[in-house]
Amino acid sequence: MIEIHTQNENNYLLISVKGDADASSAIHLDKVIRQAFDGPQKSIFIDCTKLNYISSAGLGVFMSYIEDITQNQINFVIYGLSEKVLNVFSILGLDQLLTIKKTKEEAISTLDGL
Repeated sequence: MIEIHTQNENNYLLISVKGDADASSAIHLDKVIRQAFDGPQKSIFIDCTKLNYISSAGLGVFMSYIEDITQNQINFVIYGLSEKVLNVFSILGLDQLLTIKKTKEEAISTLDGL
């Protein structure tokens, strides 16, 4: 089960993910991220501090946006991954293709370069 909440903060859209991103819930995550990309925000942060587990389907959601991030010049930052989940991203090399930070503060610091 997954809970996803969005809220506009200062200069970015924050998407908070709680629970498990697996085959049954990945479609919900994809829908929320797609809506974010279709909106006016050019900075999207994904708060994964309460993400317990991610399956290949959940990873696929993030992978599917890599080209969109580049083409649309979106500041897309994932933060707060547990060591276990970060390890999965690293094994697949997603830590090289996506911006991943440890904390919200580090994510916000990416806005300074825009």
